[in-house]
Amino acid sequence: MSMESREIRSGISALDQALQRIRLGDNVVWQIDDLEDYKFFARPFAAQAIQDGFECVYLRFAEHSPILEATEGLDIIEVDPSPGFDYFSGEVHRIIAQKGLKCFYVFDNLSALVEEWATDELLANFFQVTCPFLFELDTVAYFGLTLGKHADSSVARIQDTTQLLINVYKVKGQRYFHPIKVWERYSSQMFLPHCISDDDMPPVSKSGDAAKVSVLARKNPLGGSPDLLAPWASVYRKLLQYEDEDEEVIRANPEIVSLKEELSHMILGYQPDFSRLASKYFRLRDLLFMRNRIIGSGRIGGKAAGMLLARRILKHDNDPTDFTQVLENHDSFYIGSDVFFTFLINNNLFRLRLELTQGSDITHSEFEDLEERFLEGTFPREIMDQFQRMLEYFGQAPIIVRSSSLLEDSFGNAFAGKYRSEFCINQGDPEQRMHAFLQAVKLVYASALNPDATSYRQKRGLADRDEQMALLVQRVSGMRYKNYFFPSMAGVAFSRNLYVWTDRIDPNKGIIRLVFGLGTRAVDRIGGDYPRMIAVSHPDLRPEVGAKVMKYSQREIDLLDLEKNQLCTRHVSEIIEDRDYPHLHMFVSLFENGYLSDPTSSFLDGNPDDYILTFNNLIRKTNMVDLIGKMVAKLEKAYQHPIDTEFTASFDESGNVRINLLQCRPLGVPGTEGHPFDIPKEIPHEDVLFRSNRIVCGGLVPKIHTIVYIDPVVFAALPMDQKKSLGRIVGKINAHPRFEDCKTIMMGPGRWGTSNIELGVNASYRDINNTSVLVEIAREEAGHMPDVSYGTHFFQDLVEAQIIYLPVYPDDAKTEFNEKFFMESPNILKDILPDDGVPDNLIRIIDIESASGGRLLQVVADPQSQKAVCYLE
Repeated sequence: MSMESREIRSGISALDQALQRIRLGDNVVWQIDDLEDYKFFARPFAAQAIQDGFECVYLRFAEHSPILEATEGLDIIEVDPSPGFDYFSGEVHRIIAQKGLKCFYVFDNLSALVEEWATDELLANFFQVTCPFLFELDTVAYFGLTLGKHADSSVARIQDTTQLLINVYKVKGQRYFHPIKVWERYSSQMFLPHCISDDDMPPVSKSGDAAKVSVLARKNPLGGSPDLLAPWASVYRKLLQYEDEDEEVIRANPEIVSLKEELSHMILGYQPDFSRLASKYFRLRDLLFMRNRIIGSGRIGGKAAGMLLARRILKHDNDPTDFTQVLENHDSFYIGSDVFFTFLINNNLFRLRLELTQGSDITHSEFEDLEERFLEGTFPREIMDQFQRMLEYFGQAPIIVRSSSLLEDSFGNAFAGKYRSEFCINQGDPEQRMHAFLQAVKLVYASALNPDATSYRQKRGLADRDEQMALLVQRVSGMRYKNYFFPSMAGVAFSRNLYVWTDRIDPNKGIIRLVFGLGTRAVDRIGGDYPRMIAVSHPDLRPEVGAKVMKYSQREIDLLDLEKNQLCTRHVSEIIEDRDYPHLHMFVSLFENGYLSDPTSSFLDGNPDDYILTFNNLIRKTNMVDLIGKMVAKLEKAYQHPIDTEFTASFDESGNVRINLLQCRPLGVPGTEGHPFDIPKEIPHEDVLFRSNRIVCGGLVPKIHTIVYIDPVVFAALPMDQKKSLGRIVGKINAHPRFEDCKTIMMGPGRWGTSNIELGVNASYRDINNTSVLVEIAREEAGHMPDVSYGTHFFQDLVEAQIIYLPVYPDDAKTEFNEKFFMESPNILKDILPDDGVPDNLIRIIDIESASGGRLLQVVADPQSQKAVCYLE
C-alpha cells in the first residue's frame, strides 16, 4: 500500500496540512485544558470518517458531556470502567477485535479513568496495551487527556506508545495546538505552536510570540504539577496531617472519615462485606502504615488484606485474652496490583493473558513454556529501586513471596492453592538475592495463568472480573537451627470442625491441622505423612489409637536449607538427632516396646528414630489450643461467618506460646447453614450403595445420573506410569459434555488431589470440577486411612464448588458398601473415551438409569449426625 493510500482526512484541512495528514494506524492523543478543545477536533474527524465510508465508533465511559452527538453512521458503545482495569481493558479489546480493520474511534477523555482507578499507572497501562492493538488493525483513534494533570512518567509512557501527541491550550482566549510527537513525519515548522483561526492554523514562528505563548501556556514546563488528577497521592498527603490524632477525634470529623474511606478503597478494594469490617476495625494509622510499605501503586490484594484485618480484629477489644501479648509482630511489604499489569504490558504478555482468562485453554506443558516467558521479563527502574530497598531492609532473613490477587481470600472465592507462593532463602551476595527474588515474583505472576486458576475463574463465573495480582512479601517465621531455618510449629485452624470422628467433639469449636516445620505440610496433601488433627473442644482425642498413632504421624519436615539456599525436606529423626532442639519435649513422644509415652521433662534420651511427633505435651501443658480456639472464635464473630486461618507458633524466652497469624479468609461450610438433612430411616438394604459415618460436609444431591468408579484393587496393582496418567484421564472424563449436563459421583481409592500417586488419584480441581459428590474410598490395607482432605487447599476447592466430599471406609463395620453394584453394572467407559486405551477394569462409568432399571441416585449427608447415605430413589 502506498503512503498516499494510507492517508486519511481529519475533517480540518489546515490540520491535515500542518501534520502532513493523519495515516491509517495512527493513535492521536489530544492533551487539553478544556473538553471543548477536544470536541473541536474530534467532531470534524468523526463526520469526515463517516462521509468517507469508514465505520466510526464512539467509546463512551466518562461522566463528562458527550464528545460526539448521536448521528447516522456513528456507533456509540458504552463501557463501564468501575469494575476495574482488567474488565475495562478486556471489553475494549473485545470491541476492537470485533470491529476489525480500518475502523475509526473516538474515546472519551482518558483522564476520567484515573478518577475511577485512583492511579496514573493504570491509565498508562491501558493506553500502552490498547494503542498497539489499534495500530495492528489499521485503525485511527482519537483520545483526550487533560493537560498537566498526570504524572510525567505516565505521560512519557503514553508519548512513547502513541503515533501523535498534540497539546491544545488557550492563551488570552486564543486557541493553539502544539504537536509534541508526530511519528515518521517532519517539516521545519511542524513542532511549533499553531494558532487556530476559522480558516487557517499558521505556526507561531516569531521567537518573541512563541516565547510569550509558551510561558503563559505552561507554568511548569519541566513537570511536577502539584495538582495531579490521580487521587492516590493527594488523599494520602491530606491524611498524613491527622496521623497522630486520636481515633475518636478522627471518627467525629466527617471530612477525615470520608478521606479515610477513600484511602481504604484504594488500598484494600471495595467488597461490601470486607469493606464493612475494614471501616470498623482499621485505624487511620493502620492505613497509612500499609501505604508506606506498598511497592509501586494499586491495591494490596485479598490475602494481604485478610491477614491485616484479622490481626487488627484480634487486637481491637480488651478481651480477657490480650492478643497484643500473643501475636508476633509482622513487617510485611506489598507489591501493588498495578505493578502486575505494568510487568505484563512492558513484556508483551498482556494480550496473551487476556486470551487465556477469557476462555482459551492451556495445557500444563504449554503453561511451563509460558512460565519461561515470564522469567525473561523485566521491571521498570523505579520498581527495581524499591525492590532493592526492601531487600536491604530484610538483609539475609528468609522471606516468602505470596500471591495476593484482588479476588483471593474474599467472601465466596478463596482461590486456595491456585496461585504460587515462593520461598526466598535469601542467602548469597546482593545480586544473587535480587535474582532469586525476581524469579520468585515472576513465577507467582505466571501462576495467575496456570490451568487450575483459569479453570477456577471460568467455573465460578469470574473470567470477566477484575483480577489483578498483588503480592505479599512476608518474613518467614522461625529461627535458625544448625544450617536450617523453620518454625517450631505451623498449621491451619478453622472456626468450624467438619471432620468430627466422635460424638464427643463439638463441631462449632473448630479444628487445627498442626505440623513441625514449615506449614507446607499442613495445607497440601503429602504422601505417607500426616499432620496432627486437633479438635479444639477435645484436643486429647485422636482419630487413631494405639500403634496407629505412630503410623499416622508426621515423619518428614519441610525447611529452608541456608547452606544450600533452597527449600528441602528432611526426615524428622535427622533434624532432632541431637535432641537439643528447643522445647522438643513438647512435640514428641517415645515409642518403645510397643507403647507410646510422653516425656516428663525437657531431658530426652533414647534413640531419635523412636520419637514420634504427637504434640501431646504441647496440647496438655500449654494454652496453645485454647489460644487458637479463642482466636478463631473471635474472628468468626467479627466476620459473622466461619473462617479459615494459617499460622505459625513458637515459644518466647519466658516459655509462653506466641502466634504469628499469616492468613485469614472466610470458610464456606456447606450443609451447616440452617436445617439438618434427615437421613431416611427405612431404605431397603439392596438400594443402598454406601453409607458413611465420618462425613466432612453436608448437603442433599438428588437425581444423580452417573458414577465414575476407580477400582482400588486394580489401582494398587498399576505400574507407576499408568498411575501418573490417571489424573489426566479423569480430567478428560470430567470435560466430556455428559458431565457438564448431569449430576455425577466420582469415587476413587485413597486421596484425591494427592501429590503422592501411590496413595490416590493425582487429579487437580480442574479434573473434577463437574462432579457433585467426591468419594474417597479408604482401605487401611492399601494405606488409605485415616487422613482425609479436610483443611487442605484441595478441600477448599470442594467446599467452594458445593461438591459434597465423603470419605467412605469399607473396612469399617458400620459402613455399608455395595461393591457388587460397582463391579457388575454395565461400564460405558468406551462411549465416553473410545480411543484412550484405558483398562475397563480400572475405571467404570455407570449410567445409573440403565443399571437400575430407570431409577436415579440420591445422596443425603447430615453434618449434625455425621452420617451420609447414597441410595437409589
